[in-house]
Amino acid sequence: MSVFSAADILAQALPYIRKFHGKTLVIKYGGNAMTDPALQQAFAEDVVLLKLVGMNPVVVHGGGPQIEGLLQRLGKKGEFIEGMRVTDAETMEVVEWVLGGEVQQDIVGLINQAGGKAVGLTGRDGAMIRAKKLTVHDSKDPSKEYDVGQVGDIVSIDPSVVKALQDDAFIPVVSPIGFGENNESYNINADVVAAKLATVLSAEKLLMLTNIRGVLDKQGELLTELTPRRIDELIADGTISGGMIPKIAGALDAAKSGVNAVHIIDGRVPHAMLLEVLTEQAFGTMIRSH
Repeated sequence: MSVFSAADILAQALPYIRKFHGKTLVIKYGGNAMTDPALQQAFAEDVVLLKLVGMNPVVVHGGGPQIEGLLQRLGKKGEFIEGMRVTDAETMEVVEWVLGGEVQQDIVGLINQAGGKAVGLTGRDGAMIRAKKLTVHDSKDPSKEYDVGQVGDIVSIDPSVVKALQDDAFIPVVSPIGFGENNESYNINADVVAAKLATVLSAEKLLMLTNIRGVLDKQGELLTELTPRRIDELIADGTISGGMIPKIAGALDAAKSGVNAVHIIDGRVPHAMLLEVLTEQAFGTMIRSH
């Protein structure tokens, strides 16, 4: 890289640093970016840099592949209904070990190693995520209900523990585990937790790191900016389908509820998050509220 292009990038970042100073960014971290060591390190460095230039990053992580790996080692077959992991009591224990233990602590360690001060939380900490059992209906016959066990639907999020940590130079790392009125644990979709947390924190941005370039059109071209109306059209004509629908639905809810912009970013590109926040270049799909 020439001196000029390096200086150009830094100069370009300045207005964004100024614009987002003091603002909260909720980052959903999952997929390939979590399993490749070089990408893990790049992610941790990005989070620390955003914190150092005065923004408030909050990380919400998933852990599907890691949960699957441990269940297999225990000889337990993962079962899915309507895209949801069926979570019996034993599976829930594994989910808590993996998410609230191994994965969360790996992320905390990487951020600390990169010079930040990360703190791991689950939805139990500070009574943050209250949940109830999720009712799952058959997509073809809505009158038919499935029992998927300890899979949760968010009742409410109290972000005060996150705010307290943010105000004190810490970077919260949240595992998507909620608790019910009888203190039972629930496994909650991390995309849903990130979207809801961004809403209650009045975040400036929700950044969702995924295994795809963003939302693509029928020709496979990246759609860099979307509105709610355009999203409805893309779902209706089948351009957005499958696992993308819940991701987009959560993103759309957040955008409609006051989060200024939601970005779906390719987590396989080193430092994609930094480039998306601090430069004019689009490295994913941005969803605006209108």
